[in-house]
Amino acid sequence: QVQLQESGPGLVKPSQTLSLTCTVSGGSITTNYYYWSWIRQSPGKELEWIGYINYSGSAGYSPSLKSRTSISRDTSKNQFTLQLTSVTPEDTAVYYCARDLHGGNALDAWGQGTLITVSS
Repeated sequence: QVQLQESGPGLVKPSQTLSLTCTVSGGSITTNYYYWSWIRQSPGKELEWIGYINYSGSAGYSPSLKSRTSISRDTSKNQFTLQLTSVTPEDTAVYYCARDLHGGNALDAWGQGTLITVSS
């Protein structure tokens, strides 16, 4: 039974870098053929896919966020991370990590989400 849990700072100042970590238990982030994704939901808006890192370490990003996004992993800790640079108040959202089978948008396991507020 895989479990995911996000951790982050809660509050980030404009222009700074947001760093979030997803800790996975009950399954390995290197197991074929899972993709490990970040998704967010801003107040009053629909879910937005940010990007992924897959079982082999390859990463991919939403075109709208690619220039500001980096996803990496630490296999020894069974964790993957999100870095979003140059944040603005429009980046305020609940951020989720989730598992996706074969990168086919079949998100079958989610973290509880963590609220990130961008404000000075």
